[in-house]
Amino acid sequence: MPATDTEDSRQGLRKAADADDPAGPGGTSGVSGASDDSDEMASGLDALESPASTPGAASRRVLAKVAPPLAAIALVLALWQTAHTLGWSATLPAPAAVWRELAGAWSDGTLLPALGHSLLRCLTGFAASVAIGVPLGLLLTRLAMLRTVLGPILSAVQSLPAAALVPVAVIALGNSEGAVYAVVLLGAVPSIAVGVTAAVDQVPPLLLRAGRSMGAGGLTGAVHVLVPAALPGFVTALRHGWTFGWRALMTAELITATPLPGIGRMLDAGRQSGEMSLVLASVVLILAVGVAVESALFSPVERRVLHSRGLAAAGR
Repeated sequence: MPATDTEDSRQGLRKAADADDPAGPGGTSGVSGASDDSDEMASGLDALESPASTPGAASRRVLAKVAPPLAAIALVLALWQTAHTLGWSATLPAPAAVWRELAGAWSDGTLLPALGHSLLRCLTGFAASVAIGVPLGLLLTRLAMLRTVLGPILSAVQSLPAAALVPVAVIALGNSEGAVYAVVLLGAVPSIAVGVTAAVDQVPPLLLRAGRSMGAGGLTGAVHVLVPAALPGFVTALRHGWTFGWRALMTAELITATPLPGIGRMLDAGRQSGEMSLVLASVVLILAVGVAVESALFSPVERRVLHSRGLAAAGR
């Protein structure tokens, strides 16, 4: 009789548990319920972190991005105009004079060829630098002897100013387009290779071990584990490579006597004629190209890469 009472009590407890479980005695609803709760929590966090999609919020985001640089430009122009008005420098032209110089270069057909040739040179040199620098950086991470030999050389060349590279290129290749491209390569390749090496070095070894344990070794591991993990560092390396290449190109155009036009040639023409307005107009063009490439290419790519890793909000 006591055994019967005990069995009846156990059956009662089972029935009560089954009544509390919507999925019945199968016992799977607890796991699915927890999974649903996790999904709801994740979606709620995503909704909290995502920027509002209303028109007012979108306009505020655009204003928050545009207002600071516009305010900085306005401040620089105001200080520039003040310095010109007060006569702090006898050679400093007014901002309006620089604008007239740019408008005149546009109207007489010299602005677009100079800008186009400089961009074409830098894009071509940058593409060649990426094709050389990225594989070289990856090789340095795999071959210790090669890294021991080439690592210090690349760091030394990277620290050299571009003006020191121009005479070497001119003596070796003459006053030609080849000398200009050589200076761009010497400026960009070491920066890209060193940056790629640093990006791979910063990948956690535990991540690579986990990939190998799941069968992602060798080339498969490099493609599916190493490169995605090092991608933010790769973007930084390419940004630095473009910056070094662009600066090296301007130096090469300024010093070499190539027959084709360029922004550096405009800068040199202003220097030789003593026209400060033309010199400053060339400087404005150089800065404008740098800001445009950063805003249109590298910043969006970096935001997308960081957001895909949960390191930055999508609306930033």
